Amino acid sequence: MKKPLLWICVLLLAAIFPVAVQAAPPESKYPCSLILSAKENMPVNAKGVALVYRVLRDVGGERTSLSIHAQYLPEPASLGNYDRYEGFAQVAGEISWRFRLHPAPAGTENPTWAGRIDDITGPLERASVQVRLSNSTTNTLGPIVLESVMSKCN
Repeated sequence: MKKPLLWICVLLLAAIFPVAVQAAPPESKYPCSLILSAKENMPVNAKGVALVYRVLRDVGGERTSLSIHAQYLPEPASLGNYDRYEGFAQVAGEISWRFRLHPAPAGTENPTWAGRIDDITGPLERASVQVRLSNSTTNTLGPIVLESVMSKCN
């Protein structure tokens, strides 16, 4: 008879003084990867991938790293007054980041273009990630050739 009474007391106490349950923290979107798709008038094989994740740097603490790897892009000069490609990420109307993509291996007909930036401090959750043409002499960006948005991050 004592056991059922004990259980009733425990249940009453639980009902009167519920235990606070903390919700699990929201899952981070990092690390994540994005497939960068070709815009109109680009070769059918042109594709890219972006990798986004948090890095701990020796100086400056934790930051977000964004790297881009793009393939089968035409020579920049064949698309206008451009001599290179750049990675570009932007949260429209708020902030943007840009960094140079380097061809590797150099001298091949279809090099892989790759680069990264490791010092992003702002949120990328709503960012557009792009590969764009660039003119190094005038420091101007050209049109988007590959693109995806962070909301599609896997």
